[in-house]
Amino acid sequence: MAITTAASRLGTSAFSDAATLELRPNTTAKDVEAIILAVYQQVLGNPHLLSSERLVIAESLLRNHKITVQEFVRQVAKSDLYKQKFFYSTFQSRTIELNYKHLLGRAPYDQAEIVEHMDLYESKGFEADIDAYIDSAEYQTYFGETIVPYYRDLVTTGVGQRSVGFSRLFQLYRGYASSDKAQFTGNAPQLVKDLARNTATVVQPPLSSAGSIAFIPALKGDASVSTFGGSKAFGSGRLFRVEVAAISGPGYPKVRRVNKAVIIPYEELTPHMQRVQRQGGKIASIIEL
Repeated sequence: MAITTAASRLGTSAFSDAATLELRPNTTAKDVEAIILAVYQQVLGNPHLLSSERLVIAESLLRNHKITVQEFVRQVAKSDLYKQKFFYSTFQSRTIELNYKHLLGRAPYDQAEIVEHMDLYESKGFEADIDAYIDSAEYQTYFGETIVPYYRDLVTTGVGQRSVGFSRLFQLYRGYASSDKAQFTGNAPQLVKDLARNTATVVQPPLSSAGSIAFIPALKGDASVSTFGGSKAFGSGRLFRVEVAAISGPGYPKVRRVNKAVIIPYEELTPHMQRVQRQGGKIASIIEL
């Protein structure tokens, strides 16, 4: 059943009214094609997919029941196409948000989940991180080897759901016809502030009353947009934007995008400056917000 009586207005009825897609031994060829397209739609964020972009070998293996739906999902998520869309030019926290959405059918619930996958990526790499979602007990419980992942927190199941899940997912979901690569915020993370504060996320409907897309972009200069792997904390309420340059010390994380700026509370300002100096960096500017 729909998780809200406003499902039709919010654009979620397409999911709450849809049947679960599962690959069974007696599944027809037409049904297999529907499963293949549904996996692409779910894992690739509802894209416009060209014929040349499809995973021909993986599709053939699935049609012949040589691999499971779970394995097909894994191959799509590890494909160069997925990396081009959601990894190479995307902030890591945004990549993690979309990995949760695409592979587990929900948004991250708290900051600990973001940190866990950042650490896993840093220590073992992209493919190991993807495996962590697909091989998890959570994935097995809800989708197993045969079910196409779906947006779980847009419907009420009463099993394993957290109340914050609907509003968090809705910040990532911009309507049934929207693509994850066609949102106004581009590659910027959507949930970093709410996760850091451990606060509920405001539901932004996909369409306003005038029919235009309702979206609130992140502020320029915010660390949630301008940094890779940055974090935010809130102490006395005084926040400082610290720009850092020329970090080259061996202790600095080897990431795909070097941090240019962070926003930190007054209480952490001195320790942060000391840490930058130990790592051979230079403070370019400090601005109180």
